[in-house]
Amino acid sequence: MADLPIAAVIRIAKNNGAERVGSDAAAALVAKAEEYIADLTREANKLALHAGRKTIKEEDIELAAKSA
Repeated sequence: MADLPIAAVIRIAKNNGAERVGSDAAAALVAKAEEYIADLTREANKLALHAGRKTIKEEDIELAAKSA
């Protein structure tokens, strides 16, 4: 089961130009978004640990996003 709400993902798609989003496309968007968030979090966590912290900060996310 997905953690991200499908309605929120559909709203983001529509706010970015999609007129309609099929249920299969919405499910695929949710899956890809969750995969991206998981990958980004893993990389940001490595950066935080390298800096001697347990807490992920915005700077870790920004650096992780640049390296992705």
